[in-house]
Amino acid sequence: MAGKIATRNAYGDALVALAEKYPQLVVLDSDLAGATMSKGFAAAYPERFFDCGIAEANMTGIAAGLSSCGYKPFTNTFAIFAAGRAYEQVRNSIAYPHLNVTVVGSHGGISVGEDGATHQCIEDFSLMRTIPGMLVCCPCDGNEMTQAVEALINYNGPAYLRLQRSASDIFTDEVPGYKFELGKGATLRDGNDVTIIATGLTVKLSLDAADILAAEGISARVIDMHTIKPLDEELVLKAAKETGCIVTSEEHSIIGGLGAAVCECVSGSCPVPVVRHGVNDTFGRSGTASAVLEHFGITAECIAEKARKALSMKAGK
Repeated sequence: MAGKIATRNAYGDALVALAEKYPQLVVLDSDLAGATMSKGFAAAYPERFFDCGIAEANMTGIAAGLSSCGYKPFTNTFAIFAAGRAYEQVRNSIAYPHLNVTVVGSHGGISVGEDGATHQCIEDFSLMRTIPGMLVCCPCDGNEMTQAVEALINYNGPAYLRLQRSASDIFTDEVPGYKFELGKGATLRDGNDVTIIATGLTVKLSLDAADILAAEGISARVIDMHTIKPLDEELVLKAAKETGCIVTSEEHSIIGGLGAAVCECVSGSCPVPVVRHGVNDTFGRSGTASAVLEHFGITAECIAEKARKALSMKAGK
């Protein structure tokens, strides 16, 4: 693979490509198929596609029923509705009985851009990871998303999958030794001084930040933590012991997401400085995706600055 593609587009393509292989796969949408990119599946397999209208809670309940009949439902809507509006139904109708449903939240994070704060969901990781038994996954590029979709079709249990609106570089297929596995992080770059653990859009930014730091003589390890829950604690603790400090980076609130998960992990087993990078305790704002990301400091240079802070904390300065 090469070039750029939004993870939502890679997701939609994967659904169509995998449909014949997995006849149990069914897809539900809440009147947003053109945006969530489930429209391709709807056109190719109309008998296995269900448009539930602007009724996300109902869609979630229907998916639960289909799962109990042996199907593998993927529900589709914007992240703010998947994790927010339908939270009770996801919790009680899918997760509580541990049904085999993947809840897909498209347009996650502040890179939704012009849609503004009401649609820029920066709480979905936090909401979903607190639900018992819920897997939470946020692929970083089109290659990883394609593999995640098939892995989730084969996964038995409730899961949440976040999609990105804007196009981004495809790069994981060019990383030597890269392997996708649910619940296991991938070390994309080795380093000895500091570890940057990122998910989704900020993984590529973290690799760029590692280049900035390398020019300063700082060796940064970069870990792609596509599965936020269950967290790959073994990989996190190994990084903590070997580099002595960590930066977490996510297009999400610094409260309750990847940063919180990593802090919870290291505080109990290998306490080291952890600096969280993401959206601070504030709502988003309207603007182009690039302008909003810049405004909130979701950039490679800001990640590099967080790494410098983590290193100073490790040195006791």
